[in-house]
Amino acid sequence: MSLTEDIRAAVRDLRGEGLDLLSALVAEGSTLGHEQGAQALMADRFAGLGLTVDRFEVDLAAIRDLPGFSPPVIPDYAGRENVVGSHRPRDPAGRSLILNGHIDVVPTGPADLWTNAPFAPRLDGDRLYGRGAGDMKAGIVAYCMAFEALARLGLQPAAPVFLQSVIEEECTGNGALACLAKGYRADAAIIPEPFDQSLMIAQLGVMWLTVDVVGKPAHVLDTSAGTNAIEAVTVIFEALRGVEAAWNEASFRHACYADHRHPVNFNLGRIAGGEWPSSVPCAASIDVRVGFYPGMSIKAVKASLEMAIEEARAMQPALKGAAVKITYRGFQAEGCAIDPQEPLLEGLRRAHFQVSEKPLTELASTATTDARFFILYGDTPATCYGPTAGSIHGIDEWVSLPSMMEVAEVLALFMADWCGVERRG
Repeated sequence: MSLTEDIRAAVRDLRGEGLDLLSALVAEGSTLGHEQGAQALMADRFAGLGLTVDRFEVDLAAIRDLPGFSPPVIPDYAGRENVVGSHRPRDPAGRSLILNGHIDVVPTGPADLWTNAPFAPRLDGDRLYGRGAGDMKAGIVAYCMAFEALARLGLQPAAPVFLQSVIEEECTGNGALACLAKGYRADAAIIPEPFDQSLMIAQLGVMWLTVDVVGKPAHVLDTSAGTNAIEAVTVIFEALRGVEAAWNEASFRHACYADHRHPVNFNLGRIAGGEWPSSVPCAASIDVRVGFYPGMSIKAVKASLEMAIEEARAMQPALKGAAVKITYRGFQAEGCAIDPQEPLLEGLRRAHFQVSEKPLTELASTATTDARFFILYGDTPATCYGPTAGSIHGIDEWVSLPSMMEVAEVLALFMADWCGVERRG
């Protein structure tokens, strides 16, 4: 057989081990602040691959003044580690590579809505169910299988390769930023996010903001004597929706999103307020997620949002006399794009066609990923290419196991081509 056929066969032989690792990772409920168990598994797996393992906490002092930093949702990083496995060749000859994935997962929602417990992996046909199965533990398993497949053939990359399992992709990206701060660089980076085996060429920026309103309490016998803070925050969100509508106008769009149905989404993700059913609520707050285009600066986005809120305060009766405070924590993430002719993308197109015999479709993502750190701040071409998954951030999240296997084959073929190979030992 040819080397290509040998590599693909070696990946397929690893299906059982890959399913075992994926199941074990899903069983570790690695929500924000609880990543330790899953990261311990990753450290063991990287060591088993013969990699030099680096486990380190995010150093807030080292990253807080760097471009791309986001104010953390949980400011304490004690015991919450990134894990990086490093491969160094004997005789460096090819191009270096980072394979990055995030270990953190979003909350599950009501557990009784799930068919099984969210962190109890369930195999049903060609799908594995469980929180994090798709987003994005299957991608992490795929890059581990890709590296292992070469080893099974007595080969290893002829260039440095860094396998990264990072925290906080779902809220700040500070895990990936901490890897940059520690000096991890390469000639390219791939993140196997669950984008249905498409090739990401752009992603939106994302900002989180909190709006706190303090009104005036009153008895319900005369509600006009008070300022209803809950009503006030809903009026503020409607003002922000006006910005969302303007940014979705065809004349405002970034070129990569010209044909998208509705690329920019503002989401009211949390609302809290009030103390008593028979009192006009005097305090309320909302957390809002805002999307915006590549090329828009954080400063400009904040200015647009704050102007919309100030105009609402001046014009809307529900906000009369209310005190409004805006704070930013979590994502302060710029958007980015990558040249479609970048050699990284060309290499992935070739490897994908070798495996699937289909051309690789391009994706302009309406979400954000850690790819922005490599592209904008790490002088590293980067993209996302990962398996097919469903119900991501929803109920009964799943990943396609055949797709995960194809992604592993593609990554193994790409690694062999991009890095070159040498004999192990």
